[in-house]
Amino acid sequence: MALRLGVDTGGTFTDVCLYDEEAAAITVAKVSSTPGDPGRAVIQGVKRALSLISDATIADISYFAHGTTVATNALLEGRGAKAGLITTRGFRDLLELGRQKRPKLYDLNARKPEPLATRDLRLEVDERVLFDGRVETPVDPEQVRARARELRDAGVQAVGVCFLYSYLRPEHEAAVKRVLEEELPGVYLSVSHEVLPEFREYERVSTVMINAFIGPVMAGYLSGLRENLALEGLRVSPHVTQSNGGVMSFHAAEQLPVRTVLSGPSTGVVGAAHIASGAGIPDIITFDMGGTSSDVALVNDGRPTASSGMDLDGRPVRAPMLDINTVGAGGGSIAWIDAGGHLKVGPRSAGADPGPACYGLGNEEPTVTDANVVLGILNQEHLLGGSMPIDSALSFRAVERLGERLGLSTEETAQGIVSVVTANMARAIRVVSVQRGYDPADYALVAFGGAGPLHSGRLAAELDMSRTIIPQRPGALSALGMLMTDLRSDFTVTWVSRLVDDSIDALAQAFEGLERQATEWALAERVNNPEVRRIAAVRYVGQNYELDVAVPAGAIDASWVRQVERAFHDAHHTRYGYDSPAASIEAVTLRVEVIGQVPRAEFPVVEPDGSSLSSAQLGTRNVYLPEAADRIAVPVYDRALLQAGHEIVGPAVIEQYDTTSFILPGQSATVDERLVIITRSAAR
Repeated sequence: MALRLGVDTGGTFTDVCLYDEEAAAITVAKVSSTPGDPGRAVIQGVKRALSLISDATIADISYFAHGTTVATNALLEGRGAKAGLITTRGFRDLLELGRQKRPKLYDLNARKPEPLATRDLRLEVDERVLFDGRVETPVDPEQVRARARELRDAGVQAVGVCFLYSYLRPEHEAAVKRVLEEELPGVYLSVSHEVLPEFREYERVSTVMINAFIGPVMAGYLSGLRENLALEGLRVSPHVTQSNGGVMSFHAAEQLPVRTVLSGPSTGVVGAAHIASGAGIPDIITFDMGGTSSDVALVNDGRPTASSGMDLDGRPVRAPMLDINTVGAGGGSIAWIDAGGHLKVGPRSAGADPGPACYGLGNEEPTVTDANVVLGILNQEHLLGGSMPIDSALSFRAVERLGERLGLSTEETAQGIVSVVTANMARAIRVVSVQRGYDPADYALVAFGGAGPLHSGRLAAELDMSRTIIPQRPGALSALGMLMTDLRSDFTVTWVSRLVDDSIDALAQAFEGLERQATEWALAERVNNPEVRRIAAVRYVGQNYELDVAVPAGAIDASWVRQVERAFHDAHHTRYGYDSPAASIEAVTLRVEVIGQVPRAEFPVVEPDGSSLSSAQLGTRNVYLPEAADRIAVPVYDRALLQAGHEIVGPAVIEQYDTTSFILPGQSATVDERLVIITRSAAR
């Protein structure tokens, strides 16, 4: 027996997906997350999933991938290491000064996040490299040794090293690292030329210090989980997912935890893109709604849109990642009334404990889940296929109390909660589509996560999207996506130069250096026949921000430069609505992606068996519909009994173990040959 396993830790549930390569069968298990020790839920979930397969043991697992929020939560909750910084003289305050941007333009009381190294732990050395790479002041190892001892006496657990022009002269930081390893054994080191060898010193030092701050936490978590898995009998080396949609070894993630800040959401996007392409729909917007938040991303021609970074809790993070926008709108998001008397939903969440009111664990505030229980869209007796009893009376009581304050009936209040959270999610989708120059109506919406299919119909209607796609296992797609994700790493270098024929030789040398690093990584990771892609960050001369452009492989010559120019003009026109073909352009950062393909989980094609749709119907349920301003009897179907070729006309509810899907009036749903549900409406 050969089993491939993906496990995704979310704010409310930990999802485990097992794929039997021989039988092409998928097994899904969900357990409540354990925020105090996320690894405990991972072990519990793995055991739960294995128990569902006859004679399966953890030793049968041939591939293990894990998506985790440990790094992100450590940063957001301020639970990182006590960290220090060593930097070029005169630049110790850069981490605090930033870009002189206010968090909110008109809020004079708005505060920037506290720096991850206090000023007394930000130490300077007499080192200076000029902008062209010439050394003005070399590093003094004895001065570095003295600074290291100051940090040791202060009890730091991590140290970041970031010199002004380290991307031009990495040997200065390398010398500092050697001294720190001697003087600070056991202290976590985060060095900028290893973490982010790019220009823009503030973004670089911010990323380096985030890596240092979360490094000991992530290293401790991954090493502990690796040991516990080995004690349980796991024989293979586990992998962790990256923000760029790939996976890397636990060891690599311990060195670069900053590359895991979108660890879980990224693989859901990869899985959605793979499934949608299999259904013949390569242009999609992904919609992953869990218990705490919703993550959305845009996919063109089967390729998720990439980004060079993001701001996380007010701090810039620069690392290769998918362009995912997150909003605090999940099943556990709490509904409340602001000072102006308006209904709001989120970002505060009931999480896994105590969870929505219907869980009966002490929460009395209404959540999105409670609103769906009141409306009758969710089962009012149990969730997770009957394995999780709920108390619907608690949902009614919580929503009713809120409704009394709003002057609305219980049903109107519940529908109001759903409408508000839909508007929140629609705004998130517009960020990755409309603000990037794309019309959502030209895309299909792929709904997954525990609550995605529950809300996708109304969200698609809000955005004038005519099609939605609901995968076979939507509630566990992020975990399943890990079994469709390749090994991947990115190597970057800053290279600021105009794209002209005279720069061809230097440009070729820069890409050759990156490709050598990619080859070394592939050998270390035992990747056979790696795929290598080139990307250049390009801008018009005089601009301050750039666009990533995929550039051709092969020899770099005048024809190559012309192709890059055309690709950049097209990308600029798509993003900003215009381009300037006569203007000079320059590259500022070069990147090489190296990808090692792994066997992917695949859904087999199923032929229609001629069964009647009525054989999949469980009964009816009274569901409140705003279109009718009343409750009406709505058919409820069992997803496990739906077969290829079945067509459902809304309104309808489809229940399965990991989620509930809701088909709106005016929408129809068809089950395709891979048992994916595709809904259509008259939107466009």
